[in-house]
Amino acid sequence: MALKFKFAIASDLHIALPHTIWHHPARFHLVEYSIAAFEEVLSQLANLDLDFLLLPGDLTQHGEPENHQWLSTRLSQLPYPVYVIAGNHDVPTIESFDRFTSHYTKFGFEFGISEPRKLYYECEVLPNVRLIGLNSNQFNNEGQQIGWIDQEQLTWLQSVLERQDYELNLVTIHHNVLEHMHNQSHNALGKRYMLGNTDRLCEILHHANVKLVFTGHLHVQDVAYSDRYDFYDITTGSLVSYPHPYRVLNYVSDKLGDRLEIESFRVRSIPEKTDFLQFSREWMGDHSHPFVLKLLTQPPLSIPLEIAETMTPELRYFWASIADGDAQFHFPNFPRVAKKYFEAFSDTLPKDNDVILNLKRSASR
Repeated sequence: MALKFKFAIASDLHIALPHTIWHHPARFHLVEYSIAAFEEVLSQLANLDLDFLLLPGDLTQHGEPENHQWLSTRLSQLPYPVYVIAGNHDVPTIESFDRFTSHYTKFGFEFGISEPRKLYYECEVLPNVRLIGLNSNQFNNEGQQIGWIDQEQLTWLQSVLERQDYELNLVTIHHNVLEHMHNQSHNALGKRYMLGNTDRLCEILHHANVKLVFTGHLHVQDVAYSDRYDFYDITTGSLVSYPHPYRVLNYVSDKLGDRLEIESFRVRSIPEKTDFLQFSREWMGDHSHPFVLKLLTQPPLSIPLEIAETMTPELRYFWASIADGDAQFHFPNFPRVAKKYFEAFSDTLPKDNDVILNLKRSASR
C-alpha cells in the first residue's frame, strides 16, 4: 500500500519559564531562550501542512510542573497532532514518574491518569502507521538515572510488534540506540547518552522489521545506520543548544520503494537575538574550555596540563561542529595520538542534516 506523509521533529526543548531557570556557569544550554526558540519553530512549521510533530524527550528544564503545564497548553493550540516522550530532565526522580503523563494525555499518553507510571505507549498516527513511544529513563540501585528499558516494557514491545497490524512502525526513545559518535558506547564523552541494554532492543526491532528510530538526548544532529540490525537511529539536536535545529521529514512509499526524505533547519533569529545562531556558537565556544581540557588531560590521552592548555584554542568549536552534524576534523598541528583521537570524531555516512534514506522492504510487502 502506498504511503505518503510529512512530520517534523524538535528535540530537547528544555522549556523553562523565566522564574524556573537554573543558572550554572558551566551549562551549554541556553534555556533562557527555550520558549522563543520553540515559538520560532512553530512559526516556521505553521504553513507546512504537517501530519504530526514529534518531540523525543527533555521537554522541560528539570520537570517543573509549571513548565510541563506551559508546554502542554501550547501544544493543545496547534492544528496538527503532537506526540511526546519523557526525557531524563522530565522525570528527574522516581516520584516524578507519577506526575509526567497527566500533562500529556492528548499527546500520546491517552491512558496517563489511570496508569501514571507507564511512560510508554503505542498509537495510530495515520492509517497503517503506528508510533511506539518508549521510556528509557530508569534508576539504578544507587538511585542514579540511567538509560535502560525494563523487562516489562521489552515484553510489551515484543507483543505489540508481533501483532503485525500496521504496515509501518515508527519508534521513538530518548536515549540513543546506535552510536552517533566515534566509539560512543565506550567513551566518557558519549556513553551516558546511550541506552544501556541496546542490544536487546535492537534484536526486537530487527525481528519486527522496524527501520526508523528517532532519538534525542545527545544534543547532536546525526543519522546512524546499523548493518547488523538494518535500521536507522535519527537523533536531533537540542533547540536550546547550538545549532538549534529541527527537522522536516517526508515518508514516501510508492513503486520506486520506501524512503525517508530529511531536511534540517536552524533557528537563526529570535526577537531577543537577531544573530541567534552566531551568538550561540560563540557562547558555546566561550564555555568549551573546561570541557575540552578534560578530554585532553584525562584518559585515553592524559596529556600534561601545560601542553593541553596550548591545544585548547584549536578545539574551541569542537563540540559545536559535532552538534552541527556532518563534521570533518583536521588537526595537523596536534601530536600524532591526539590528532588521531580527535579526527576520529569526523562524521561518517549517512549524512546528518539533509539526506534521503532508502529503506528496504520486508518480504511480506
